[in-house]
Amino acid sequence: MTAKPIYRVVFHQQGEVWELYAREVFQSDLWGFIEVEGFIFGDASKLVVDPSADRLRRTFEGVTRSYLPLNAIVRIDEVEREGPARAVKSDARVAEFPRGPMSPPRGER
Repeated sequence: MTAKPIYRVVFHQQGEVWELYAREVFQSDLWGFIEVEGFIFGDASKLVVDPSADRLRRTFEGVTRSYLPLNAIVRIDEVEREGPARAVKSDARVAEFPRGPMSPPRGER
């Protein structure tokens, strides 16, 4: 039996680029969102702990499922093993897709 895949999800979040690892990633029933669940974080008992990874671990503590807007996703990769979760300041080389209305106004349908 093959092991369950692990996904690296990279997305924009409030001026930063976040990189998380999860066991499940799929299209949501909520239009325009990707569901991510089964978050994987590295060993918290290490002597050296990355502050951004620790912040992400605390942010997602108790979260079973997260809904990410499609336009915030940078990429999703299936990987062999998890790595450290990271949050880095976004720079000019990676621009967030402009957010706007997802459907035409009611009068234009």
